[in-house]
Amino acid sequence: MLLIYPPVAKPCEPPAGIARLTGVLRGHNIPCDVLDCNLEGMHYLLKMARQPKDTWGKRAYKNREANLDAIRNSRIYKNADAYKKAVTELNRIIGVVGQEYGLSLSLVNYQDPDSSSIQSDDLVKSASFPEGNIFYPYFSDRLVSVIESRQPEMIGFSLNYLSQAPCTFAMVGFVKRMYPRLPIVIGGGLITSWMRNPTWENPFAGLVDHLVAGPGEDSLLALMKKENEGKSLPPCYGDFPLSEYLSPGFILPYAASYGCYWNKCSFCPETAEGNSYVSLPSDCVGHEIQYLKSQYSPSLLHFLDNAISPSLMHYMITNPPGVNWYGFARVNNDLADEEFCKSLRNSGCVMLKLGLESGDQGVLDKMEKGINLGMVSKSLRALRKAGIETYVYLLFGTPAESLNEARHTLEFVIKHHDEISFLNLAVFNMPINSSESSSLEVNNFYEGDLGLYTDFQHPQGWNRKEVRRFLDKEFKRHPAVASIITRDPPFFTSNHAPFFNTVK
Repeated sequence: MLLIYPPVAKPCEPPAGIARLTGVLRGHNIPCDVLDCNLEGMHYLLKMARQPKDTWGKRAYKNREANLDAIRNSRIYKNADAYKKAVTELNRIIGVVGQEYGLSLSLVNYQDPDSSSIQSDDLVKSASFPEGNIFYPYFSDRLVSVIESRQPEMIGFSLNYLSQAPCTFAMVGFVKRMYPRLPIVIGGGLITSWMRNPTWENPFAGLVDHLVAGPGEDSLLALMKKENEGKSLPPCYGDFPLSEYLSPGFILPYAASYGCYWNKCSFCPETAEGNSYVSLPSDCVGHEIQYLKSQYSPSLLHFLDNAISPSLMHYMITNPPGVNWYGFARVNNDLADEEFCKSLRNSGCVMLKLGLESGDQGVLDKMEKGINLGMVSKSLRALRKAGIETYVYLLFGTPAESLNEARHTLEFVIKHHDEISFLNLAVFNMPINSSESSSLEVNNFYEGDLGLYTDFQHPQGWNRKEVRRFLDKEFKRHPAVASIITRDPPFFTSNHAPFFNTVK
């Protein structure tokens, strides 16, 4: 089997889903090859780019290789300005190449103003005319070479983000044209979200042979006529070009669970999609991480869980992985304890991403977050004292929020600006299949049969336009907030943030 990760996504670490599938397939004696077309595609664009005519573009073009080397070296992360210059110049080259195709293209995103990733007709058109895709000269040669040499029985694509959809279907169309009898299966986070919509009807019949929602191990084994033997099989990263990712050393992405152990927050996509929570036992996680560490010598461990469970945190403290690590966590009593946070830091934890969402207690209660602001304040202070960075996520425009509550969030951030390392600001999108949407006046957010969200009339008139005006004119302009926002690594954001020591 050939497993493919398509463009465009952040090219800073290998795809964890494909690595997990590879480990399972090979553990069941099924030959498997992997191809990170996202990483290879980015290198292709940087190599084939023509020199821009403007001064900035010429400098960026000249510095391509030097900037790639710099991003892969830890030294540049000690100088935020030098890092931002290197990343911005690389992105400038990608953007110029994209403009030649009429695209808004970056290191981490792909947007075509003439085509929509949530319109199935447009994706089918991408498949019918793969030559129109910017990566076609690369993948048309690469896929033929790999397929002819390896002779796979099936090809699988991992489609996780809307930014990957156009290229995925262009590649699917190419494979179907060249090898019409070769079965194609597509899975991944985006496919899961599409298929969990109660109104889902497959628009890709005849083009894609199999679509898989959720974890794909059992489905792929069944397609390959094998039963899951239930063995503990760690991910396999050995076939990825680990030294070529845009990070200072190999970042090991690892998922200890699927779904969310809290799974109560209103308007959350996890809740709306009905994703169940499944986790590996902590000792199994520990054994797998030790094995992966011995095999690949990672510079950083990235937990992909929606929220690292408290039990796993306790396990990490008593069984340190021997490598720095970070991931999402829910604020809880443990994190409000200074001694616990110190122990967590001693285990290698360098950053936690915290989904606070709001600095107003009433909003948190109505969202059923299960946290209180007093606990959050204690946790931020304890984590700071322990030397653990915090990447705080805020969500504006939820049905429970108005301008008054949004200003409470601003006040909370100002109060804790010395304890917040990084900020992520987002405007709320209503999941299209959210049960709470039945109580609101909703309308199409975007035109497209594959849309994941719907617009709604805010019950307090706090609509998207007003929310964005508040963020741009008031929230971001406050000096305490602006000082945090400027620290955010451009494009790579939380994936590179752990390499910056902001905790003094």
